[in-house]
Amino acid sequence: MLLGGLFKIHDRRSWSETDGRDSGMREVERRAAEYGLPQVRWPDPWPGNMLAAMRAATYAAQIGKAVSFALAAFRQAFNAGRDLSDPDNVMIAAAACELHPRAVLGAIESESVKTALRAATEEAAGRGVIGVPTLAVGDQLFWGDDRLPEAAKAAAATG
Repeated sequence: MLLGGLFKIHDRRSWSETDGRDSGMREVERRAAEYGLPQVRWPDPWPGNMLAAMRAATYAAQIGKAVSFALAAFRQAFNAGRDLSDPDNVMIAAAACELHPRAVLGAIESESVKTALRAATEEAAGRGVIGVPTLAVGDQLFWGDDRLPEAAKAAAATG
């Protein structure tokens, strides 16, 4: 789903566009360190226009490469500090998970991928998703990486 589309549907905006931006970024960095993740390198600009990246992710999901593309894209953005609104950086992520750049460029412009991304965004909004990350356990939604432990407990309780 496209986070910007979700914000538009819910008439919201990102915390990164508020006075809490700097403290929010430091909190993300703190939690990343707590999880044992590499140091966050924020792309410039951040946030950027992620439409091409999310269309590429939609295509990757259609061909069974969603997880590998997402990991590659996040590594480009938050480990290498590369702006994913630049199509070249999206193609680097695609190549890292063995997606052919021409196929990805074609998919980004295809109506089927555009339609699938809009549908996923509308479906998420309809389920009550207001931001990312959101995990669903049955009908219960857990928003924010700080809620991961709670989501894991709920998942374990459902078997």
